Amino acid sequence: MISAHRGFCNRLFHAPGLLQSVTKFPPHGRKQSYNFTMNATPHILVVDDDREIRDLLGKFLDRHGHRVTTAADGVEMRKALEDWNIDLIVLDLMLPGEDGLSLCRTLRAESDIPVIMLTAMGEEVDRIVGLEMGADDYIAKPFSPRELLARIKSVLRRARTLPDRRNATENAVVRFEGWSLDLDKRELQSPDGVLVPLSGGEFDLLTAFVTHPGRVLSRDQLLDLARGREAQPFDRSIDIQVSRLRHKIEDDPKIPVLIKTVRSGGYMFTPTVETQGQTKS
Repeated sequence: MISAHRGFCNRLFHAPGLLQSVTKFPPHGRKQSYNFTMNATPHILVVDDDREIRDLLGKFLDRHGHRVTTAADGVEMRKALEDWNIDLIVLDLMLPGEDGLSLCRTLRAESDIPVIMLTAMGEEVDRIVGLEMGADDYIAKPFSPRELLARIKSVLRRARTLPDRRNATENAVVRFEGWSLDLDKRELQSPDGVLVPLSGGEFDLLTAFVTHPGRVLSRDQLLDLARGREAQPFDRSIDIQVSRLRHKIEDDPKIPVLIKTVRSGGYMFTPTVETQGQTKS
């Protein structure tokens, strides 16, 4: 059984023999001090119930300049989030107890930490459900660790460059139809004054819309604006993110008024946008 499992892991990571020297990671309950250089490196939380896969992922990401904490389930994940300042979560879909989709939904309601869903399910519907729950990206098993690394860098780059892409507005807060979007705090407030949680992808997309109101934006343009062109040409995540945004800001998502679909064109953000005494429409 062990040798068979080792064979699966080696095929998964395209790296035979990698199991021979697995890095031991500190227990979640023990905080450690990091120097400035270490603090400047991304801290990744890997949540997977397979210990060998956790260790293999940890070793690979550590070797490529990331700090890594691992968790076997939702309980350990929450403990890790309490103990550490996590920059990104690699979250397995199939977990004992609370599954990855439920954990992702809860995470998204509480924070905007980027999430990459890790799943053995390759069907499109499973990937779409993961994105609908708030994941910023997904990757299916078996996968190349280099592809995962590239996706981690891509998602982190999008999250960290968002403030710099705000130069189209002179104020950190933009308003439309009673809604307020704080670009510094990454917070969306409803007309009733309620904070509405946004995933990283949803925030990226809404920022693209409010900085380009009244314009028809193609899916490729939205990918440029919201994701920096790291997405694949066939990427459907824009449509999924638009659907999720509509459920959060539209009175009736089935009859959208704020984000309209333009046939053979893309999408258009229709409200008048106000920013520091200026009006865009």
